[in-house]
Amino acid sequence: MAKDRSNSSSDYTGPLRRLLLVVLMLALGAIFLLWRIDSPRVERFRAQITDRLVPNLDWAMAPVTGTVNLMRDFQSYQRLAEQNQELRSELRQMQAWKEAALQLEQENARLLDLNNVRLDPRLTFITGVVLADSGSPFRQSVLLNVGARDGLVDGWATMDGIGLVGRISGVAQNTARVILLTDANSRIPATIQPSGQRAIVAGDNSAAPPVDFLENPDLVRPGDRVISSGDGGVFPAGLLIGQVAADPGGRLRVRLAADYERLKFLRVLRHHGHETVSDTAQVITPAPPVAEGTLP
Repeated sequence: MAKDRSNSSSDYTGPLRRLLLVVLMLALGAIFLLWRIDSPRVERFRAQITDRLVPNLDWAMAPVTGTVNLMRDFQSYQRLAEQNQELRSELRQMQAWKEAALQLEQENARLLDLNNVRLDPRLTFITGVVLADSGSPFRQSVLLNVGARDGLVDGWATMDGIGLVGRISGVAQNTARVILLTDANSRIPATIQPSGQRAIVAGDNSAAPPVDFLENPDLVRPGDRVISSGDGGVFPAGLLIGQVAADPGGRLRVRLAADYERLKFLRVLRHHGHETVSDTAQVITPAPPVAEGTLP
């Protein structure tokens, strides 16, 4: 009995499958012919079918559309990651070039300042390269590659092209020591403009030396220019030292014009001091001319 039932069910399923396959093939053929026929009626019919079916199939196309968009986004992310790596590499190269350009620009600016600074035409100078910086909490100085062979003398002023840096203190045959204005042993007579007040710029091993022995502090304001006064014949007059500034405690200090962080070239001013006046009477009135053949 079981064999009879299985045989009867297989007798029905075989023809049914073939019938469904034929119907499916006919339906597909009809759809193909329907979409290939160029006729206004068929075109209207296709449009009606599209309007009815396509909006209702959005939910079915959503996973496919999302998957396609996800793949596109992933490819775009890969391209962005590669571009980001390339840009980082180029940025590192540009930073290296920028640092080199800044160093060259600063060195060029210092050399131009050394060439363009206005000095007393009676002064001559020699430019030296800073060999070493022996700065310490108790002594601040630098070493130059010029010395006695170049005619240097103790006490001559040195500038970086913009402002006063210090003075020569110790001359060897090929080198010379420069005591900076910030050194505790430095004392520079100065004039504060525009008030014309006389003062002493005294180093205290800080970046901004204080102003001492000021005649009238009420006439001095932050931002006033500080120049060398030339008193005592130590330094030439008119050399720029810096600007007046006030510290948090209210004490007046000098914000130095020289760039002490980047001292590479220094200009040593040949200054032999003021001429001494031997005959003070001739300073007031000139001596009368002496006639020929007569004794004075």
